[in-house]
Amino acid sequence: MPESFTFAMGEFDAEFPTDYLYAKNHMWALPMPTQENVVGPLRYRFGLTAYAVRLLQDVYFLEWTVDAPAPLTARMLIGSIESKKAESDLFTPLPGQLTEINQDVLSDPSLINADPYGAAWLIEIEANLAAAAILLSPSEYADHLVEAWEVAQRTIKGQANT
Repeated sequence: MPESFTFAMGEFDAEFPTDYLYAKNHMWALPMPTQENVVGPLRYRFGLTAYAVRLLQDVYFLEWTVDAPAPLTARMLIGSIESKKAESDLFTPLPGQLTEINQDVLSDPSLINADPYGAAWLIEIEANLAAAAILLSPSEYADHLVEAWEVAQRTIKGQANT
C-alpha cells in the first residue's frame, strides 16, 4: 500500500496518498506518464480528495459544463456535483487543456464514494510547468487542510462571517 498521511475531521480520519499532488480546491493531481523525450505540456489526472468526499458524503450526481478537448482558464466553472449533504460547483484546479473526462464516474458518480483515488478520477488536464507550479505537495496540502477545516467548521455551525 502506498504511503499516506491522515487528517482528523472531527470523529473521522481522512487518508491522503503522499505520492499525489493537491490543489487548493480539494482535488488530487496525479502526474500521468509521458513518452520519453517528449517536450511539451504535462498531463495530470484529477479527482476529489478524501476531504472533499467526506464533506460531501454520498455523491449521487455529477455534471460537466465543458467537453474535452477544451481550453481551461484558472478557476473556471467546469461542472457541478450533488450529494446527500451539499451541492457544489466544480472549478478547474489549474489552467490548461481539458483532454479527457472519466465517463465511468459520470455514469456512476457513486464511484467517488467508493474509490476516490482510483476509479473515480474525474478529468485529465494538460498544463505547462508554470501552471502546474500551483499544485501543492502533500505537506503543503496538509497545512492547507488545517485552515480549510477551521473554515468548514465555522460554516457548518453557521458562523461563516465571524
